Amino acid sequence: MTENAQQQPPAPDTELPTQYAPADVEGPLYERWVERGYFEADEKSDKPPYTIVIPPPNVTGSLHLGHAFEHTLIDALTRRKRMQGYETLWQPGMDHAGIATQNVVERELGKEGKSRHDLGREAFVERVWQWKGESGGQISGQMRRLGDGVAWSRERFTMDEGLSQAVQTIFKRLYDDELIYRAERIINWCPRCLTAISDIEVEYQDDEGELVSIRYGEGDDSIVVATTRAETMLGDTAVAVHPEDERYRHLVGREIELPLTGRRIPVVADEHVDPEFGTGAVKVTPAHDPNDFEIGQRHDLPAVTIMDEHAVITAHGPFQGLDRLEARSAIVAALRAEGRIVAEKRPYVHSVGHCSRCKTTIEPRLSMQWWVKVGPLAKAAGDAVRDGRVKIHPQEMEKRYFDWVDNLHDWCISRQLWWGHRIPVWYGPNGEVVCVGPDDEAPTGEGWHQDTDVLDTWFSSGLWPFSTLGWPEQTESLAKFYPNSVLVTGYDILFFWVARMMMFGLYAMDGTPPFHTIALHGMVRDQFGKKMSKSFGNAVNPLDWMDKYGSDALRFTLARGANPGVDVPIGEDWVQGSRNFANKIWNATRFALMNGATIEGELPDASRMSATDRWILSRLNSVVAEVDALYDDFQFAKLSDALFHFAWDEVFDWYVELSKTTFQAGGEPAEVSQRVLGEVLDVTLRLLHPVVPFVTETLWTTLTGGESIVIAEWPEDRGFRDEAAEREIGSLQSVITEVRRFRADQGLQPGQRVPARLNLDGTALAPHEAAIRQLLRLQPEGDAFTATATLPVAGAEVALDLSGTIDVAAERKRLAKDLAAAEKEKAQATAKLGNEAFLAKAPDNVVEKIRGRLAKADEDIARIQAQLERLPAA
Repeated sequence: MTENAQQQPPAPDTELPTQYAPADVEGPLYERWVERGYFEADEKSDKPPYTIVIPPPNVTGSLHLGHAFEHTLIDALTRRKRMQGYETLWQPGMDHAGIATQNVVERELGKEGKSRHDLGREAFVERVWQWKGESGGQISGQMRRLGDGVAWSRERFTMDEGLSQAVQTIFKRLYDDELIYRAERIINWCPRCLTAISDIEVEYQDDEGELVSIRYGEGDDSIVVATTRAETMLGDTAVAVHPEDERYRHLVGREIELPLTGRRIPVVADEHVDPEFGTGAVKVTPAHDPNDFEIGQRHDLPAVTIMDEHAVITAHGPFQGLDRLEARSAIVAALRAEGRIVAEKRPYVHSVGHCSRCKTTIEPRLSMQWWVKVGPLAKAAGDAVRDGRVKIHPQEMEKRYFDWVDNLHDWCISRQLWWGHRIPVWYGPNGEVVCVGPDDEAPTGEGWHQDTDVLDTWFSSGLWPFSTLGWPEQTESLAKFYPNSVLVTGYDILFFWVARMMMFGLYAMDGTPPFHTIALHGMVRDQFGKKMSKSFGNAVNPLDWMDKYGSDALRFTLARGANPGVDVPIGEDWVQGSRNFANKIWNATRFALMNGATIEGELPDASRMSATDRWILSRLNSVVAEVDALYDDFQFAKLSDALFHFAWDEVFDWYVELSKTTFQAGGEPAEVSQRVLGEVLDVTLRLLHPVVPFVTETLWTTLTGGESIVIAEWPEDRGFRDEAAEREIGSLQSVITEVRRFRADQGLQPGQRVPARLNLDGTALAPHEAAIRQLLRLQPEGDAFTATATLPVAGAEVALDLSGTIDVAAERKRLAKDLAAAEKEKAQATAKLGNEAFLAKAPDNVVEKIRGRLAKADEDIARIQAQLERLPAA
């Protein structure tokens, strides 16, 4: 059937408080788990490994709902595998978060009236380390609140000594293999943070700007271009048209005047231009636009930089020294004065990139930077998925992955910051360039200096699956836990983090990918499906909900919404509902213990069990099999829902209730059911534990006397099925459900007792008569019994005597009023649906809504008429 958790458990303490108080339980339990080393991983173990690395949160960060969601899923996976006997490693750690951390410390310095330049680079970096030690990493304590089962002794930081060595090692190898180079390219530049930033650090939003159409050239040699960034025209070095556009064929190869500059620029033909968009001509500013840069490369155009790093105009002339926005207005005014403006549109709403840290508008800028040549690395990352070495789940996300890695541009890895991994390249007095590995001596002497830039944070986090295990050293941990089993992360960073880990893992580990499976989840949103944001007023601090409802309630709510790759809506009402579920588990287990539920001894033979016992054990084994299959498919929502309905509906609402008469009667049947109930609770608590660890730990140790559910064995499907018992209990449930519905329809109070005669002949329900009567509040028929209503259901017949229990006349009057309202609703809906003019004009969703109202009215009419027919005569 199902296995017993322990062969000879100590006598359990069956006393439980009357109410579950998460705040009193969760903290002490978690510290006990950590102290006992349950979450640590032993690389010397002969158990099969199971490894997941934490997507490293920023050292500046605090726990938000996205973290809580992702950590709940990872914790559920690792807790289950630990119970299944795997040597389980959930690798913790934090990211140094270059820009974010530098900004935090610079703001602190600003309060002191200082800047980082006042301190100098070395002292500033020391100040950042000091801040990290005093204030950074508060998320670690919050992870403990959530119950994260990470191996804390192995916690890593992307700037620690070992990971810094890994960064320097792979930089040197890539450099020697000519996969890292330095070149002038267009990058995303933040004029506030004064650094290049990655694509993922650019947030796009619709801004109100202007679209200005400008005439370049004169007469027949003129051409009109449109731009939202008029200031960049100072850096134009061409106008591009499509080679097959007849309107401009006569201009291709000729030069036209660039207004306000005194320069003449060529008209070039390039297939990048869309002749159907706008005027079919585009201005080309190679130093300030990525697409223009590519056109410039194809046509060997000069790149004229007209702004400095602060986005201030540097081009000689009347606009020099103006901020880009000031220059935009001044240049448009000057063009207007010369009669060059053909059209102006304000406001013009368009998508504009902003720095995710400071919200400053990003400026595309030509800059000398360090790059990774991603071509061969990206091909390997794509091949690993195509040939099946790495699975992406859900599979439909593969296309998005291939669209990215198959079209990946070279990656800008240098950042103009002081906090981070400094680029290990030295420049000599005579133009020498030396890349230094971790075992090399850096050049010294007059004129030698190190590159001032640091590496993109994604560079070090791309090494995370193997650097955290000791690479480049060939450690026992690396041999044991690489490749990782699963990566659990959001689809939003599939391109930025996952692709980089794939590229670096395959490169550094001789073609072995960093993980077997990539399990992608969605984003957490509010209950209306809207993105959570402080600006929207719908952001939630998960700690508030944990304080109010307990960590288990938050975890279960998140898991129950976690369909693969799909966004997760969440509202406080749902968390409260999960708290109710935790209370239900608590109260039902407390009742079971008070009634002698036990796991002591072997399960009795099925021949000694009642149909109710055999039914619940059959269902239990089916649920074990179902939950296992859903875990293996990363279907957290479905497995949580299956466990919820099994525990609440089948165990607590049916089995426990049906067993009450057995417990009251005592004797051998009661002893058998006590053992079965203990078994069912034992297995159910273990199935629930990975998602709701705290309440299940408390209840399971009380029930079994075991050391901890964390190290208990995961349940197995023992193959026990009893279809006959399932059919029998299904019939019993039908009888009880139908009579309850009838009682409610008749307006009877739940506790109101009613005389009844049960005819169970020809069914298997005779042994359940006592349970039926108890659950339905049916008392035996007396001498004056008169059947006023008879309910045939599941082959049985239940006759009820309602005389004296309800005011028949008042009930008939109430139902007649409800029937009239339902018939009126039907008439109105029928009339609208029969009106051809209305149907021709009404939107589809409105028509569908009215059809729904008609169907509901028909159902109400049928139900009320049936109730009226069942009422006894007045």
